[in-house]
Amino acid sequence: MASLGRKENTYLGLDALRMKTPFLIGVAGGTASGKSTVCRKIVEKLDQDSVIDSQRQVINVSQESFYKELTEEEKSLAYKGMYNFDHPDAFDNELIISVLKDILQEKVVSIPLYDFVSHCRKKDEWLTIQPADVVLFEGILIFYFQEMRDLFHMKLFVDSDSDTRLSRRVLRDTTERGRELEQVLQQYTMFVKPAFEEFCLPTKKYADIVIPRGADNEVAIDLIVKHIEELLKHSPNGFHHCRHCHPDSFTTTDSSRNGHSSDA
Repeated sequence: MASLGRKENTYLGLDALRMKTPFLIGVAGGTASGKSTVCRKIVEKLDQDSVIDSQRQVINVSQESFYKELTEEEKSLAYKGMYNFDHPDAFDNELIISVLKDILQEKVVSIPLYDFVSHCRKKDEWLTIQPADVVLFEGILIFYFQEMRDLFHMKLFVDSDSDTRLSRRVLRDTTERGRELEQVLQQYTMFVKPAFEEFCLPTKKYADIVIPRGADNEVAIDLIVKHIEELLKHSPNGFHHCRHCHPDSFTTTDSSRNGHSSDA
């Protein structure tokens, strides 16, 4: 992981913002690791949750919106918990790359809405994303393919222990997605855990910043927010919705050099 500071301002995205290129942040991590919560907290701390879409400078997009359309046979497997949604091939990766490139070119993009109960995209329903200064894109496998990975200016990995992720997964799938407990546990054992170890966890090495304890790590989130505020101050459009903008960049410790994990 890189040490982030003033000498690395070009890497951190100041040049991108001066050229009106949106600063694209990838937020990866295992299922139910807290990726969405981390992104939500970042947006809230930047006072962006109350800003209308056309004025929003920081937005959040999820990889889960890009699940492929399933065949009838695949849907049948999905209803039984026998379809692997945690495999790289489960996503429409070409569409993801296309949308990310359009975002970087400041185009208005339309993102499909996925229904996790019926296992299909909602017909004639799209989420319209307006151009923004900073875009958070979160998902379990966003660093897996190099072509996708190379589009991000900054890469974060949300790291939570397996027991926490499993308990969150069970709660989410049973309460929000109408799944039976037995099916959730079967799917986790058969697909989710092996896929995490084979496809997701190895991408941790590509992260610029690892966030231990996920969304509970307020110190790491505050440092990231402080850095985004610094980037937005260099944006051609300015940053008018931040409640507290700080003048200094932040620095994270390179854990590989110091022999211990940093909070960010």
